[in-house]
Amino acid sequence: MNASRTSENPSTSRRDFLKHSSGALASAVLAGTIAARAHAGENNTIEIALVGCGGRGTGAAAQALSTAGPTKLVAMADAFDSRLQTSLKSLSQQKGKQVDVPKGRQFVGLDGYQKAIDLVAPGGVVLLATPPAFRPLHVEYAVSKGCHIFMEKSFGVDAPGIRRVLKAGKEAERKNLKIAGGLMSRHYKPLEEAVEQLHEGLIGDIITCWAYREHAPVGFAPKSPGMSEMAHQIRNYSNFTWVNGSFILDWLIHNIDVCCWCKDAWPVSAQGQGGRQGREHPDQLFDHYAVEYHFPDGTRLFAQGRHMENCWGFFGDHIHGTTGCAELGEGITNPRIFKGHNVDNANLIWRYQGPRCDAYQTEHDLLFDAIRNNKPYNETDRSCKAAMAGILGRMAAESGQMIKWGDAMASNLELAPGLDNFTMDSDPPVKPDINGNYPVAMPGKPIVL
Repeated sequence: MNASRTSENPSTSRRDFLKHSSGALASAVLAGTIAARAHAGENNTIEIALVGCGGRGTGAAAQALSTAGPTKLVAMADAFDSRLQTSLKSLSQQKGKQVDVPKGRQFVGLDGYQKAIDLVAPGGVVLLATPPAFRPLHVEYAVSKGCHIFMEKSFGVDAPGIRRVLKAGKEAERKNLKIAGGLMSRHYKPLEEAVEQLHEGLIGDIITCWAYREHAPVGFAPKSPGMSEMAHQIRNYSNFTWVNGSFILDWLIHNIDVCCWCKDAWPVSAQGQGGRQGREHPDQLFDHYAVEYHFPDGTRLFAQGRHMENCWGFFGDHIHGTTGCAELGEGITNPRIFKGHNVDNANLIWRYQGPRCDAYQTEHDLLFDAIRNNKPYNETDRSCKAAMAGILGRMAAESGQMIKWGDAMASNLELAPGLDNFTMDSDPPVKPDINGNYPVAMPGKPIVL
């Protein structure tokens, strides 16, 4: 958050301070500076940089600009100029003078995140909504520059990336920086109250959890003439494992997380299966997953994801306890709890009675309130564990093996080695063969994609 702007880059003195200061004194000074600028600036305006200008990033920016107290979007970065311009136009129409991003503060390319973050550092807020593969290096950089962070799910695509985010999260806490993770279901009031009822024992001990995401196929855009292979894969980030971590991680993560929240535990192992049964697009996507997770007490979570035409569809969670069940999770607007194990209104024993809630807005309200009032706020650990549950499930399904949480977490397999130095003209980690097809995970093979 800058009280005034005299340059499009941070001052040399600020850079030198961050670079050369060290030890406890530097930490104390930086934390104090960030806290002061966060809630006691000249006009109390919090400056925001948006990194990743797709639909989710644009939505996150609109929500950040709708929080209590003055805010201003001052920098934007994206791999594609067309996406940045579309986002800028939409946000300008929605938020008017709160959007102040002239040409000199619009950055295109894979290194644009650094320039955008530099413009609001230290003390500003960075909204990170790029494909998940880039989350670890962007979080690291934002923390190193003294910025508060909203990071959209998912939070990495492999264990080395998750470990980087966890380490950056600890450094953020040391610096008194606030971090919010984009698992907005955790801030959906009806769901919060439903989970509270489960934790208080309304249906007894939780014995099984079922997470579902069943819908039509994930789309695919053919490669445009003249487009680099890297640009093609990033544009289709949902279709390439190195960029988004797979359907079970980047799409099913919310409901896996909700199941673990209801159980109040994280899995210790998983086994599963999946494959490409009907999908014909040239990409790496499995069109179905089925993963069985094991909790420490021996109970289980079953996660099922499918994106196919003309199939049964459901988006939500079913939770079964010793005396009843619940239907809730992302995709379920009105959570309900029942006696017995049949989801039938005749058995209804609880439903939410309060006002409507916008979880996407609430997660930003909480973050900005913590910044303005200097409250502890760091969702890194929980967010990373949810992502690791998705990664564990992918590893199990795509290898065909039983995988333990500890082994998955300790894995050194990187899906995109050298990612920090990628440009739009770099060779991507995977390439098409002579027929235009990409490598797809094969259960029973030793390498997990």
